Formats: sequence, structure tokens, C-alpha cells
Amino acid sequence: MAMQSTTFAPTLRARVDGIFARIGQGMISYAEKRSRRAEIDALEAKSDAELARLGITRDRIVHYVFRDVIWL
Repeated sequence: MAMQSTTFAPTLRARVDGIFARIGQGMISYAEKRSRRAEIDALEAKSDAELARLGITRDRIVHYVFRDVIWL
């Protein structure tokens, strides 16, 4: 009778864990680069007059920053 094992060898499991860890780190890095928090903070620091010169109002800052991905 043949026997089969469904457990992974520790080295294979460590390799798979490492691969998924690197993928996760890459996704976090990508998300951080795409973060627009700094732009939002800079616009929120402006006066209403400065925002008016840019053609936006304070309540539309987030819409303005994400205008290329959100059409509202």
C-alpha cells in the first residue's frame, strides 16, 4: 500500500512564506507611493482665497486630489 503525505517540507514552506512576504511588502510600498495624503495636507493648509485661485473649495479638496481616479 502506498502512503502519501500532505505536509510540506519546512524548507518549502519557508520559501513560500518568503515569497508571500515579499509580495506583501511590494504592495505596501506601492500603496505608500500612491498615497496622496501630503497633497491633501498641503491644500488644507491653504487659505480659502488661495484655494479659490486654484478653482476649488475646501469641501472639494479630496475630490480635486483624486480627480484622475474618481469622477464626482
